[in-house]
Amino acid sequence: MTKGRLEAFSDGVIAVLITIMVLEMKVPVGERLEALAPVVPVFLSYVLSYVYLGIYWNNHHHMLHTVRRVTGPMLWANLHLLFWLSLVPFTTHWMGTNHFAAVPTALYGVALLLAAVAYYILQQVIIASQGPESVLKQAVRGDWKGKSSPLIYLAAILASFWSPYLAQALYVLVALIWLVPDRRIERALAGAEP
Repeated sequence: MTKGRLEAFSDGVIAVLITIMVLEMKVPVGERLEALAPVVPVFLSYVLSYVYLGIYWNNHHHMLHTVRRVTGPMLWANLHLLFWLSLVPFTTHWMGTNHFAAVPTALYGVALLLAAVAYYILQQVIIASQGPESVLKQAVRGDWKGKSSPLIYLAAILASFWSPYLAQALYVLVALIWLVPDRRIERALAGAEP
């Protein structure tokens, strides 16, 4: 399989997940602005998850640029990542529909945590297949974002049972950390070009 097919498949799955999330938002009954009040938590959950899926899509795209040859373990690691991302629409809707209650908020964090773990596994599989001098390995040295995000997710999951809004703030914090453009892979690719 070519890198392009792997990327196209992943892009398609992420596009479907975003579509599912928006279709889960039900139109409120009523023509007044007050009719929107019950769906505000659903909308806010959607926005956060849309940002997360966008971050994964962007970083996945950059990471695949470092791949020279797709291997079987890469395909399985990629499917593993897509599995956890596919749970984001469900956990998003459950959390928003229940106005950020403790258990749905914690489960949302579990889905984000396991997606982060799966992304790390995919990254390591790519590095292993590309060798010790791989461009990706050079790019992710000192990866403070990748190392701190799971810890923040764990803190948010635990905080969900004490203060779901604190958990939400932590989820937003991780999204903000990753929204800052990360040029490490681009720089590593530019340095690897002859």
